[in-house]
Parts: sequence; C-alpha cells; structure tokens
Amino acid sequence: MSVERVEKVESVLSGQVYFISGIDTAIGKTYATGYLAKLWQQQGRKVITQKLIQTGNVGFSEDIHQHRLMMGNVHFAEDDSKLTMPEIFAYPASPHLASRLEGREVDFAHITAATQQLASRYEVVLLEGAGGLMVPLSTQVLTIDYIAAQQLPVILVTSGRLGSINHTLLSLEALKARQLPLYALAYNLKDQSLDPIISEDTASYLKTYLSTHFPEALWIDIPVL
Repeated sequence: MSVERVEKVESVLSGQVYFISGIDTAIGKTYATGYLAKLWQQQGRKVITQKLIQTGNVGFSEDIHQHRLMMGNVHFAEDDSKLTMPEIFAYPASPHLASRLEGREVDFAHITAATQQLASRYEVVLLEGAGGLMVPLSTQVLTIDYIAAQQLPVILVTSGRLGSINHTLLSLEALKARQLPLYALAYNLKDQSLDPIISEDTASYLKTYLSTHFPEALWIDIPVL
C-alpha cells in the first residue's frame, strides 16, 4: 500500500487526536498513554485511547487493557466493537512482519475510519503507535508516514536511561524534517532510579533543547504510580 493511499482523518472530527510515539520499544508508551488518559479524565475531559496496530495478541489488545486499568478499570463500548483496536496481529513483531506472517495487509482505511468515529464521540483521542516513529507498518509505510498523512500532533515518550538523548534527538529531527507538530515531550520517570545522575542531566539537556528547537511544545513528567 502506498503512502498516498493512507487516507486522512477529515477535519469534521470534533475531538483532538494526539499520536503517542516513543524513542524506542519498551520506553513506556502504553504507560504514558494510560497516565495521560487518566490525568485528563480527572480534569473533566472526555478521553478515550486507541491502539494503532496491536501485535502479539489475538482478539484483544493488551495495551488497551493496560490503559483501562490505569484509567480506573473503566470500560468502553468502543472496546467491544474493536474501534479502539482496529488492527490486531498475533505474532509479537513489527506490524510489517506480523501482518505478512498472517497473510493479510494492514487496513489503513479501517484504522482511519475507527479513529474518525472515536473523535466524533470524544473530546480527546490518544492514539498509541507501535514502537518508534520509523517502525514499518507495511513494506511501504512507516509510522511517521501515517502520522504525516493525518497531520497529527505528536506526544513523544522518552526517559532518562543511558542513550535516550541520542534517540530523542533523532526522533525530534525526524519530526522536524517532516514538519510535524510536536505537542509534548513526555518524560517517563520509571528509569530515573537506574542512574539518577544520568537521568537528571538528560532531563535538563532535553528541556534546554526543547525550549530552543520546539518552543511551543510542552514538557510532561510521567510519574511512577
């Protein structure tokens, strides 16, 4: 499927869709998505989460389940109808490989339509990606291609573990090259205990970089609950 065929979410949507990506796998996207959903829900906003593509599951999304637990064990009818988990593949791998092993292509139009329905019902949709910005969703479409087609603001999840400065700056440069809006840099504090000196310096460095290169972006601390 070509990038050009990735259909855009129409501007008629009433809700704001934010794309949650990360600097790497296992950086805490699911945790950050659940935390932000819970936080904004407590602030009175009507929020729902969605998983772009779930791999490693059959018939359900473990990431959506984690979101719901963090939001207070809530349940949405949209979970039952699979609007919040429109594409699920069994093999725990990158979507391009998981879909190939299953013998079917990722249905981008189906994902877009599901997001459109959610955004027509909720004030905020937090759309969690799979892996980082350059993860291939198919042989021709990267995650960042899909974000660009939709022109979605990005919440990028990072942390203070060793190596995250490099990964974060590479991700930010990719967003800048595509002229994609960065809504916020979400700093996952779960890795802070690994080396507090590195973590504190990383946070300081990234805050300075953000203020210079993405002055309109927010800095969000994701605490350990």
